[in-house]
Amino acid sequence: MNKLLATLIATLVAGSAFAQVTAPATPAVPAAPATAAAVKAEAKADKSVAAAVKSEAKVDAKADTKVTKAKANAAEKKADAAAKAASTKAKAQAKVAKADPEDKAKATAKAETTGAKADAKADKTVIKADAKVETVKVNAAADKATAKVETNAVKAEAKADVKAAGSK
Repeated sequence: MNKLLATLIATLVAGSAFAQVTAPATPAVPAAPATAAAVKAEAKADKSVAAAVKSEAKVDAKADTKVTKAKANAAEKKADAAAKAASTKAKAQAKVAKADPEDKAKATAKAETTGAKADAKADKTVIKADAKVETVKVNAAADKATAKVETNAVKAEAKADVKAAGSK
């Protein structure tokens, strides 16, 4: 259920970021002679847009790195849990082998119980590790979407500044 919910939230966030409507193309207008203020505003706008795009790329890379690390950590936790469960089961079976013939049935039952508990604990660890990865993925998608929105805002602001400087 958590995975489904996390996936739905990630889809919602990503969908809203990509559904941003772009402004319709304006008809070609003869270029007015560029004033010094307009040229300066355009250079400033280009610089701010470049910085915003660079920042967005940095956020994307950082988010991808977090997801990769989370996947690696989850794989490690899963392997550790499986190894621990196998070790616990092996110890229980060793006790069964050492048990006296009259206590063999009781020791076997206890070993089966111990094995089941070890498997359950390992399964819980796997579920928690997978949930953690999904959470990191959702957060990464949200970070990427936020960075994209911020970049679009900077672009719009820069465009407005250039337009305002050109009309002076």
